[in-house]
Amino acid sequence: MRDKIIAIILLGMMTLNLLDVLTDISLGVPSWHIIFESLVIVGAGIGALFLIKDIRARTADISKLKQALLISDDNLRHISDEMKNARSEYSTVIQNQFKQWSLTPSEQEVAMLLLKGLSFREISSVRNTKEKTVRQQGSIIYSKANVEGRHEFAAWFLADFM
Repeated sequence: MRDKIIAIILLGMMTLNLLDVLTDISLGVPSWHIIFESLVIVGAGIGALFLIKDIRARTADISKLKQALLISDDNLRHISDEMKNARSEYSTVIQNQFKQWSLTPSEQEVAMLLLKGLSFREISSVRNTKEKTVRQQGSIIYSKANVEGRHEFAAWFLADFM
């Protein structure tokens, strides 16, 4: 959202400066002033284009991630009964551990997405929250689990299988 506001501001600056340049030309303002304001217009336009391109790329990445999660969930529906039982039991073990660590429901959701390998940015996009919020939740999760970070957190759950 912040990037969209910045892009709108840059486009507004570009438009207002363009109107100013057109007015300055009609008033016979020195050419150095017109060139300087034209550079501001070009700079604001380039900045806005880069932001818009970045916003579109991130939106596409988020859509792909959400689609991949849907496909993954669909694939899980088609696994064998034995795998379903094992997955269910392991999920129960994970949820019980989350409860022992006294994780809140939102912390449990973030923790599960961390275990699935999503980045803080990806988790914030999936949950429609700020990345800073997810980072703070991650720190709280690691603290409650008494681990140093993401890798140690994931390893905590995998160590028994090795």
